[in-house]
Amino acid sequence: MKGDETADRTRRFQDLVLIHLDAAYGLARYMTRDPVVAEDIVQDAFLRAHRAFDGFRGGDARAWLLTIVRNNVRSWAAARRDRAEQALESVPGQGADIADEAAPTPEAWLAAQEDAADLRALIEGLPPAFRETLLLREMEEMSYRDIAAVTGAPVGTVMSRLARARDLLAAAWRRREAGETR
Repeated sequence: MKGDETADRTRRFQDLVLIHLDAAYGLARYMTRDPVVAEDIVQDAFLRAHRAFDGFRGGDARAWLLTIVRNNVRSWAAARRDRAEQALESVPGQGADIADEAAPTPEAWLAAQEDAADLRALIEGLPPAFRETLLLREMEEMSYRDIAAVTGAPVGTVMSRLARARDLLAAAWRRREAGETR
């Protein structure tokens, strides 16, 4: 009987939580700006989620998991500050992932790669609270309520952070475009 319960628990964990691996990594990657650290944080988050899974009482498993990831990132950042290291440093991406196989020319493909890298850098340059809110909304397509649950902020704060993040990103993109046309 114990084996059946374990198999059922494992199956439920896979069905409800493991399917959000990409979302967890994406959030950790953008919040830490370091793909290796993000992998470590996500691995730890999944271990914690697995250990605590018996306490999960339903609801949105993605929001529950991303809350764990967010808390792990905050713990990592606090430990990093405690060691008196510099603020989070930007690590260049490992190449953009938006290559369009139907791109008519190599020049168009290269331009898209450069735009994606620039956008990634602009997002990474946002203040952490704005960056995480923008990523949860735009990349993870989470509702304001779910973002509020993940971040622990009121829904109104989530909405204002999102608006501010979009404004900051748009202004940075306009500055980038103006710099290219000079």
